[in-house]
Amino acid sequence: MTAVRRFLTGGWLPAYAFLYVVFLYLPVIFLPIFSINTAATPKFPLTGFTLHWYEDLPRTPALLDAAWNSLIVGVSAAILSTVLGILAARSITRYRYPGRRAINGLIMAPLVLPEVIVAISMLLVMLQLGLSLSLFTVVLGHVLVCIPYSMTVLTSGFEGFDRSLEEASADLGESAFGTFRRVTLPMVAPAIISSLLVCFTISLDEFIIAFFLTGTEATLPIYIWGQLRFAAKLPGVLAPGTLLLVASFLLMTIAEILRRRAARRTQNEGGLYA
Repeated sequence: MTAVRRFLTGGWLPAYAFLYVVFLYLPVIFLPIFSINTAATPKFPLTGFTLHWYEDLPRTPALLDAAWNSLIVGVSAAILSTVLGILAARSITRYRYPGRRAINGLIMAPLVLPEVIVAISMLLVMLQLGLSLSLFTVVLGHVLVCIPYSMTVLTSGFEGFDRSLEEASADLGESAFGTFRRVTLPMVAPAIISSLLVCFTISLDEFIIAFFLTGTEATLPIYIWGQLRFAAKLPGVLAPGTLLLVASFLLMTIAEILRRRAARRTQNEGGLYA
């Protein structure tokens, strides 16, 4: 075992990790490069520099409508998922009751289930309930997918929480709801904001669920997929795809910073004003 450990840490494992990251993200790096190319086809060598494809974005009504729909769905799914995630995370981390682990496993199930199966199942349920496909059904589908991510972020915020703060609040005559609102929520506020950002990012990028559950109102990923069927419109897709990539990267970075801050705040600092 020692020889194997020395072999892995002697340079092979870092080299493998580097090659893996390059293989995974190199195609993504090409997206912004080709989005400023003057050629109508993404190929090397580049023929020139232009911002024409970005300048055309505000003059594309269908794109603006799709972006607005994605914003509505993303905000709605993020808020609903975070609210439900707060309740579930507090229940899982604070109380002990029969079936707690099984319930937690069911909540996390969408992480391991194929999204196509989840989307088809959601579609069948929506149709059986008599709901017409719209942005509302897309929000419901995205909430199902986002709750496990919200739970993951919020659980780390609730774990390690100093319960003596709540006990002190109760001793001072505050009600249970008042203690939760005035003490607990401010302590886990960074985790809540992180959950909102993570869920919004996932909803913004989600395609399969939206593809099955959307009606006539397309979200941004659905719009981009529709444009990919026409070779002449490919350059116009690279620009919004780049903006979507940058927005997702920034939101996930901010969410991770806030998640780490929440973990340090609850586990190491030990107090709201420490």
